[in-house]
Amino acid sequence: MLYLHGLGHFYPENVITNRFLEELDIGTSEEWILERVGIRTRRTVLPLNYIKETKNRDPREAFEAGLYNNTTTGAAAARMALHRAGIKPEEVGLVISGSSAQDSLSPAEATTIAAELGIDTRCFDLNSACTSFGMQINFLDHMKPDALPPFILVVNPENLTRSVNYSDRNTAVLFGDGSSAAVVSATVPAKAAFSACLCESKPSCWDKVTIPRMGYFQQDGNVVQGFAIRKTTESIRTLQETYSINGSRFIFVGHQANMGMLKTVCERTGIPEQNHWHTVADFGNTGSSGAPAVISQHWDDLNPGDNVAIAIVGAGFTWVHMILKVEAIQ
Repeated sequence: MLYLHGLGHFYPENVITNRFLEELDIGTSEEWILERVGIRTRRTVLPLNYIKETKNRDPREAFEAGLYNNTTTGAAAARMALHRAGIKPEEVGLVISGSSAQDSLSPAEATTIAAELGIDTRCFDLNSACTSFGMQINFLDHMKPDALPPFILVVNPENLTRSVNYSDRNTAVLFGDGSSAAVVSATVPAKAAFSACLCESKPSCWDKVTIPRMGYFQQDGNVVQGFAIRKTTESIRTLQETYSINGSRFIFVGHQANMGMLKTVCERTGIPEQNHWHTVADFGNTGSSGAPAVISQHWDDLNPGDNVAIAIVGAGFTWVHMILKVEAIQ
C-alpha cells in the first residue's frame, strides 16, 4: 500500500482549438475531429503563431520556441501537490520523474525538477511512456517501506506538442501539453492509498508507438486503439470483481487517449457516465500525466469509501492498473 498525500497538475495557457487546426488547412475540420476523437481543445507550450507559421517543421526548433519546458511545467505541478500534501520541499526524500518525451538524455529530468524546487535529495527517472505514472507507483508499492524516505515526489511532465507534425491531421488533433505530480508515502498515512498495482508489457510491439530522438510522434493507429480498448477493458473488469461494492463509488479513470476509446471501455464494463472521470475533451492526450491530472482536478470530489480504478496503456506496449482507495478525509 502506498499513501497519496497530494496531487497537482499544470497546463500551459495557449489553447489549440479545433477551429485553429481547421485553419491550418491540413484536411481536417471541427466536425471530423469531434467525430473521430472527441477532443475540443488542447494546450500547448508553443506559441500559436509558431505552429501556424511552421507547422512545427523541425522539432529541434520547437524546444527553443517553447514558452515552458519539462522542468518548469513539472515543477509547477509539483508545487500544487506539495501544497495539498501540506509539506515543504525540504521534506521530500526522493524525486522520481517520468515522461514520454524527455527534454534531455542526461542528466535525469528528476534532478532538474528537484533543482527548480530547491530540493537537494536523491533523484532518478523511471520512464515507460504513457504508463510512466503507473509504473512509478507500482515500483514504489513493491519496495520495502523502511527502504524509502517518508515522502516521495513523483512527477510526470509532458509537453508532447513539440513532437507533433502539424502537417499530419491524424496526430495534430490528438495531443496537448500537461504535467502532473504526486506526493506519496509508504509509511505516513493519508486520506487515500494505492493498492492492487499490476503492470505488464509486450515488448514485441514496441514499434507500434514511437518518438524517434528529435523526431515526430508516430503510431499504428488501428493497432494501438484496439490494444488500448482491450487492455483497459480487461483491467477494469479485473478490478470490478473486487472493488465494485454496493454502497461505494467505483470510479473509472483511464489513459486520456481519446473519448471514443474511453466511451467504448465504459460501454463494455458498464461504467455509468457520472462515474467516469476524464479531461481528454478539453486537454487532449497528455501522455503519462493524463490519468493523474484527472484525479488531481477531482481532488476535492474524493469521498470516503470511493474506489478509483486507474487503467493506463502506452507505448512499449505497456499497461498498468491500480486502485486508489479513499478511506477518510483528513
